Amino acid sequence: MTARYFATASALAFTAHAIPTYAQDANDIAQPSTGPDVAGEEVIEDVSPSAEAARSSNTIIVTATRREESIQDVPLSITAFGQEELTKKGIVGFEGIGRETPGVILNRPTQNFNNFTARGIATNGYNANLSSTVSVYIDELPVSTIGNTTVVDPNLFDVERVEFLRGPQGTLFGSGSLSGAMRIITKSPELGYFDTAALVDFGLTNDDSFRQRYNAMVNVPIGDKVAVRAVGFYRDEEGYLDNLGTGVNNSNTLIDYGGRLVLLFQPTDRLSIKLLGSYENSDPKDSSLTSPSLGEEKRISDEPDRFTGKQFIANATLEYDFDWATLTSSSTYSDFKQRFYVDLAGTFAPGSFPGAPIAFGLDADAFDNVFVQETRLASSLGGGFEFVVGGFYLNRRRDVDFLYRSNPAFLEARGLTGLPDKYFQEQYTYSISEEIAAFGELTYRFSDRFWLTGGLRYGQISAQGFTEAGGFLATGTTPFIPGVQTNYYTAALFGIPLNFDTFTPYEAVEGVKAKGSKPSYKLAASFKPTQNITTYATFATGFRAPIVNAAAGRPSVAPGGENDIIIPFGATSDDLKSYEIGAKAVWLDGRVTANLAAYYIDWSNIQVQANRVSDSVQFATNIGAATSKGIEFELGVVPATGWFLGANGAYNDAKITELTAAEAAISGAEVGHRLSAPRIQGAAFVSYTFNLADDMEATLATNAQYIGEYNSSFPNQPGNPNVRLATFGQTDAYTNVNASFGVAKGKLGAQLYVENIFDDHSITYIHPEAFLISRFGTLRPRTFGIRLSYGI
Repeated sequence: MTARYFATASALAFTAHAIPTYAQDANDIAQPSTGPDVAGEEVIEDVSPSAEAARSSNTIIVTATRREESIQDVPLSITAFGQEELTKKGIVGFEGIGRETPGVILNRPTQNFNNFTARGIATNGYNANLSSTVSVYIDELPVSTIGNTTVVDPNLFDVERVEFLRGPQGTLFGSGSLSGAMRIITKSPELGYFDTAALVDFGLTNDDSFRQRYNAMVNVPIGDKVAVRAVGFYRDEEGYLDNLGTGVNNSNTLIDYGGRLVLLFQPTDRLSIKLLGSYENSDPKDSSLTSPSLGEEKRISDEPDRFTGKQFIANATLEYDFDWATLTSSSTYSDFKQRFYVDLAGTFAPGSFPGAPIAFGLDADAFDNVFVQETRLASSLGGGFEFVVGGFYLNRRRDVDFLYRSNPAFLEARGLTGLPDKYFQEQYTYSISEEIAAFGELTYRFSDRFWLTGGLRYGQISAQGFTEAGGFLATGTTPFIPGVQTNYYTAALFGIPLNFDTFTPYEAVEGVKAKGSKPSYKLAASFKPTQNITTYATFATGFRAPIVNAAAGRPSVAPGGENDIIIPFGATSDDLKSYEIGAKAVWLDGRVTANLAAYYIDWSNIQVQANRVSDSVQFATNIGAATSKGIEFELGVVPATGWFLGANGAYNDAKITELTAAEAAISGAEVGHRLSAPRIQGAAFVSYTFNLADDMEATLATNAQYIGEYNSSFPNQPGNPNVRLATFGQTDAYTNVNASFGVAKGKLGAQLYVENIFDDHSITYIHPEAFLISRFGTLRPRTFGIRLSYGI
């Protein structure tokens, strides 16, 4: 391996920053050529074709526009993370991506419970019963979903690239990409080349929490037309929180394992067929949400809160080159099983009822079956015109089993008998949603310096919910009021003994089918005043799918509720218009790189969760408008051989601008209220690579990431606008500092690291709903570790 290339990889690996692509260019140019080995002969390393191509090119290629294109020429803000940076910095999931992308935060209360916010487009960090505002793709499969369901936090070992596209991406990525899209692109097999790689990570948090991560890859050619690539991983990460309710120390332990098998068949230069199967089982043993009032690193629940996921993905991708265009057909099937087990005792706060709090929880099992088909044609003629046209189809069935629980000890203590187990209510539901769309983008290059791009997507989305026959609601008789049926909540809260003797089954119910259709537009102009600078101006729109309310049409029966609103049919699609200007530049033969973007977003008809004033029934609806405006920058500098300095940052001002009195009453919002995103965030970093010997190099690196405070939700109580929301709060502003020292010789590498050097316990997330007693997310405490790698 050449010294200059290793310095590049080292700079990438040990700097925690969001512009790895530019860092690689700059270092690759700046480092000296290879020296002799101990025998006096030049070291020649066996490298794969793709690795060789990466070394010989200073151009970073992304596929954000559904075609291969230089990142410098794409008229939108993109942060791209290469595989080397991901693995050697220990980024194994969404959390690292969120901290290192300017203008983006990850609301992550616990493992498998992730919601990205980009450019301030969020009413809270939870998105309860609302679609996410940032779409997440694993290859061609959209995996983002509504806010209160689990999403597997995928392992990021042996991926080709992670791309985070900021701003609405509805033209190419559909209705869920209201404010951005993140794409995880896995590596394909390489023909004619045998390769292996491995990464092992051992860490220690506090003095008794041991972290183990194991990853391996093998690429095997079969003749010259077929190759197979296999990836396996296993994580056993002991927790660092003590659950006072269950009595378990380090309760939030994570066990995560899985793998990926990919077969590539390329019978001709024109045709390739790729078959992929992947599986991941992510099993956190408890939530990572804490209760600071109980003490540092403490939480409480009557049973472990479980947010687990098992996901199987099968994909078949065919590509055919027609000379004038490339046809791509991708068919994906996904089977996803999840558990959403949560203690809801906080619903009844102490003192609000005579017997509160009570044993009350939800065990929800969900099963998703998803099929996605996308077919597209991307031109390859060159010249003035370039186009991408295609069609998209998605069918998703989600079954959710709601089981509301007490616990045996509580039932016995309160004299509540007759239940066959701990469940007093069971309801079985499912929903079916479909999306079909046609999309296209057309670029015309007037010259090498000026080009225009226009895009359009038009489709139809439908969703319908169903309740299956069966399940039950348990009620019973009490000796105090003979012949009157009483439910669990009344008996438990008021200390009434009860024998459950009536199990009323639910009837099958077919919900109203919601349909929506809406176009997404994009128009961009790009201009290169010089060969090293690209400027652009982009207008784009975005929206989310409509939502149906289960209680649609239901009037209030509460005292004084006769004049209150009837629960509406649902929430229509929101509207978002984004205006962005930006510049991307490379100077001094790649030693200095800079990206700058400024944007203004008009967001109206906002989808929110609301409560009716008279009886606090929750429903989805639309309210008013908001604006978001800000700037983002990325900067990388190579001041001297071996050195790399960088910074990124973002400023965002997002707030409610229009709101009627009725909308304020049901949503809890206020005009002028800042949305749930930090005003300021950024990162600064430095790395230095030097020779320890002729064939061994070392790298020292440190970085600091700053995230400003932000609101957890709207400030007032939905349905009771004159009362401040009890759970409203602001996260802490915090700075996370990491450092590392690594050495490498040939394909072998070792790195010592420390994460969260100053052991910062800042609150990074606040759950906006009262049913959780432990509602706060914090940084993982200081962790020391070592990473050992081969072939990375």
